[in-house]
This record gives sequence, structure tokens and C-alpha cells, in this order.
Amino acid sequence: MPGEGREVPGEAGVGSAEASAGSAGRGAGSVGGRALLVVGDVITDVVARHRGPLAVGTDTVASIRTVPGGAGANVACWAAHGGVAEVRLLGRVGAEAAAWHERELTARGVRPRLVVDPQAPTGTVICLVDGGASAERTFLTDSGASLRLEPADWSDTLLDGVARLHLSGYLLFSDSSRALVTLALNAARARGVPVSLDPASAGFLGELGVERFLALVEGVDVLLPSRDEACLLTGLTDAAAAAAELSLRIPLVVAKQGHEGALVARSGKVCARVPAVPATARDTTGAGDAFTGAFLAALLSGAGPEEAAREGCRAGARAVEQVGGRPPSQG
Repeated sequence: MPGEGREVPGEAGVGSAEASAGSAGRGAGSVGGRALLVVGDVITDVVARHRGPLAVGTDTVASIRTVPGGAGANVACWAAHGGVAEVRLLGRVGAEAAAWHERELTARGVRPRLVVDPQAPTGTVICLVDGGASAERTFLTDSGASLRLEPADWSDTLLDGVARLHLSGYLLFSDSSRALVTLALNAARARGVPVSLDPASAGFLGELGVERFLALVEGVDVLLPSRDEACLLTGLTDAAAAAAELSLRIPLVVAKQGHEGALVARSGKVCARVPAVPATARDTTGAGDAFTGAFLAALLSGAGPEEAAREGCRAGARAVEQVGGRPPSQG
């Protein structure tokens, strides 16, 4: 079990003075003073872009960069970029990279509350990106401290002034962070705060089990699966049918379809098909996170689900045209 952590000191912490609040969310217009709280993973991404198949047993030429990532952290950054006036992020990191991640999050308008794990290093993902036209990626994941979030890291005061709570699905893949998800969901439900969740990984989801996942997310208002995740969760091969089926259990399902856009489903029916925005892909890492962050920002601004999905598609297109999963810094 995780040991006791400590929070990163400094102005960017959720419980800090208002010094960072004025700089948060200076993206494409402010959407008001109500906050978004994201609870999720903060990861160091090592992105290796190569062209063609990997040469097994010898060298493959690649362009390699180390960038900040993590599904939860990326969503928070894109939501701030989309204009949410205050975005808070709760996550766990190792001591070796805590200050760097705090700086990177703050530079993108996010107020991080990072718990420093006394034992585990920051989670690291090696992203192998095919430099061809598809820019598809394969992840090698060491979750490190990111999935060692635990109930002791939670405080109901995190929800003060919060209009929406977003949970990274990666939190469901360890015992301690699952317990935190249950605690956060119950606290949000008690306050009437709507909750969204991104299933995060079809591979990990398969290991967790579909019925267990669906039981854990009971009470979530918005589910944002990828095509593969939606199909895995329903056993269906058609993405639209899968999205419709999931919407019988979760009020709003927005299924991300990559280059085919997104599907919006309610009450067992697909009510909107949103086309993708054309883009020249360099790296698809974080495209789904960009969609989710922009989608949540639009909802907070008062947009309906279809228009919010359009904003998500626009952000996803911007994301694939750059290396890494974050929007540009705000200064």
C-alpha cells in the first residue's frame, strides 16, 4: 500500500492563495468562475517517433523527446486551454519530477495539488509513434506513483466551488486509487456535482473486467470511451450500437472515434454524429485527452453535448499535429 505522501509546496496547490487563480484558464475566452476538478494520472512521457517497422535486435532511428503527460493531467491542461476559469488537478508523483510537473501544469493554467510519493517514482510511459501517415502509437507503461493515489489524499474541500468532477479511468486499475474513486464519487453525488470519466485503456480495462468496471462507474453522468473501449464494454463490434447500449446505463455517452469524429448517445440512441476536423497527424498521443478537456470546457460554458463534442474534435485535431499530449503553454 502507498505510504504517506506530501503535497508539492508552492502557489500552484489547490489549497494555496489566490495568486495562481488569476492566471488559470486564460485560454480561448473565460467560461466563468466555477471550477473543474480533475483527479487522475500525472506521467512523464518519453515519445519516440520512428518511421516504418521497428528493427528487432538492432537500432531503429527515431526522434525522441521527454514531455509531461498523463491522461488526467492532459485533460486538465486542455480544459484550461479551452477557457475554464479554474482547473484543479489532484495526482501523485515521485519526488524526482514533482517540481517539473508542477511548473508544467501551472504554465498551462492548471492549479495542481500533487502528492509526492515517498517510495515510488513518477509514472513513465514510453510512446512508440509510427512516423507514417497514421501516426499511431504503442504505449509501454510504468504507472509508478500515479496509481498510488489513496483515500487519504482526498479531501471533500477539493469540491468547494466545483461545477464538475472528472476522473481518469486509469484510477480504476489499482486497489488504492479505486478506493479513492469511490470516495470522490460519493462526495460528488452528495453535493450534486456531475461526474465524467474516461475509461482510459482498453488493455487495462480487459484485465479489470467489464462488469467490475460498470459497477465501479455507477453514478457517473458522462462516459467518454474510445471506439475500442465502447465495443469492449458492450461486446458489440459496431461503435454506434455500442455507444447506444452504454447510454442505457450512463446518462450521456460520448464515444471518441478518432479520424471518424465522435458519437453522442442518450437513452439507448445515438443522437448526434460529429465529424472529425481534418488534420495532418504527427503524434496521436493525447488526442483523446484533448477531446475530453475541450468537451468539458464547452459543457461548463453552457454548450450542449453535440456542440461540446465539436469543440472536442477541434482540440483533438490540434493535438495530433504536435508531439506530446498537452496544448501550448500560456506563457
